[in-house]
Amino acid sequence: MSFVPEPTFTDHEIALLKKTADALTAYLAKPVIAEIDTTEDGMEWVAFGVPLDIADENPDDIVTLEMGGPGARLISESSDLENPEEEVYACEFLWGIQITDIENARFVRIDFEGEEVEWGDDIEELLPFGMRDPEPGELLEIEENDDDEEEDPPATPQDTSSPTLH
Repeated sequence: MSFVPEPTFTDHEIALLKKTADALTAYLAKPVIAEIDTTEDGMEWVAFGVPLDIADENPDDIVTLEMGGPGARLISESSDLENPEEEVYACEFLWGIQITDIENARFVRIDFEGEEVEWGDDIEELLPFGMRDPEPGELLEIEENDDDEEEDPPATPQDTSSPTLH
């Protein structure tokens, strides 16, 4: 019997992808669109892209794709875009994650050139920022450790004589 992965992102995975789009928007100081689509094989994938400014000269070495518009399944909420649900944007492709049917890997990360570069069973391993929620009690443990640590008093100089130029 062969393993057949679920071809769609779970609600938890979508929440992590949405947080990633928000974090990328803040990090890049540009709106980042995250859109889920389906491959010819029926597997979902998410693309992250930055809308291209019409006035900018676009280098020939970037991968572009159209994102947004009617019927698009957007998971990002950039307030810098006027109406991504109705307007189609030409975007620079940043990277993506696709669900795969490869054994021992649920996901494959696609780089900015469209190449498959990393595989994993946990989507958090493929995200650019740490998106793991703390385990129950983990924050409490950190706070308790902070209370246990006593601050060392500032070091006092051993030589109290002042240096002179003579």
